[in-house]
Amino acid sequence: MNDKEIYAALTQVFRDVFDDDDITLTPTTTADDIPGWDSQAHVNLVVAAETRFGIRFRTAELESLHNVGDFVQLIATRRKGA
Repeated sequence: MNDKEIYAALTQVFRDVFDDDDITLTPTTTADDIPGWDSQAHVNLVVAAETRFGIRFRTAELESLHNVGDFVQLIATRRKGA
């Protein structure tokens, strides 16, 4: 799965979690850019992404993320090892 495919799948995850079909992700997207992205939504995003991509994230990995681009790279890295 390449970055473009990850962005497409992750965009759908975000749209489902936030119930907003207008969400468009970029590498620089952060929680400040999406209304309603609070700690509970963050947990829901992580669980939904784990389910969608068939991987599990470690807490330390998630704590190092600064934006969606970092998340995409983490998913790509983890999928290579899966």
